[in-house]
Amino acid sequence: MATKIDKEACREAYNLVRDDATEVNWVTFKYNGSTIVPGDQGVDYEAFKRKCTDDVRLFGFVRFTTGDAMSKRVKFALITWIGEDVSGLQRAKTGTDKTLVKEVVQNFAKEFVISDHKELDEDYIKNELKKAGGANYDAQTE
Repeated sequence: MATKIDKEACREAYNLVRDDATEVNWVTFKYNGSTIVPGDQGVDYEAFKRKCTDDVRLFGFVRFTTGDAMSKRVKFALITWIGEDVSGLQRAKTGTDKTLVKEVVQNFAKEFVISDHKELDEDYIKNELKKAGGANYDAQTE
């Protein structure tokens, strides 16, 4: 059966993360049968990481604050998590299903496809977002 997405519900969740007036920093989009729907949401990135277990595949939209004392910038990441125990067929479908998620999640600095918990490290993600951001004026010491 072809995968579908609940666009309206997913867009609401996506907008919660983008809205500066909310404390929501991440949301997951998960599979409910053959439909992608909003999953969990939260403030703490560690709580997001705990959702990324070896037996699931999900999409995460996460807000990160980067910068230094002089300038803070908000960057968004689209994370595709594919747990190590996910079957080969489901792994393959996840790649094509991501196009449905991208119809809703359109603004992000960098996209990640991750199946190793080490790559979910917050510093690693932030560093990659910083690289994707172009010029870096962080409190240079030279």
